[in-house]
Amino acid sequence: MAYDVPSQAPAAAPAATTRENGMTLTGERFFVSVRGETADEVSALWDKLADGAEIIEKFGPSQWAPGFGMLTDRFGVTWILDVAVAYAG
Repeated sequence: MAYDVPSQAPAAAPAATTRENGMTLTGERFFVSVRGETADEVSALWDKLADGAEIIEKFGPSQWAPGFGMLTDRFGVTWILDVAVAYAG
């Protein structure tokens, strides 16, 4: 999945990826995004990626998903993990 940076982000992006007031501030060109069906499934991936990582936003419930988190792993790759929203229909 592609992940865009909001247009109101400052032109001079910081060297490290951060999140402030729900906005991602970054100089990164891309992130790896993984979506799972359940919080347990994504949490297991999070636990493995978080070993030695810089946590940008801790994994947990968000306004738009049952689970969301962002980190930069020990190899310098930034990951976004989230849980798909279940729609009744």
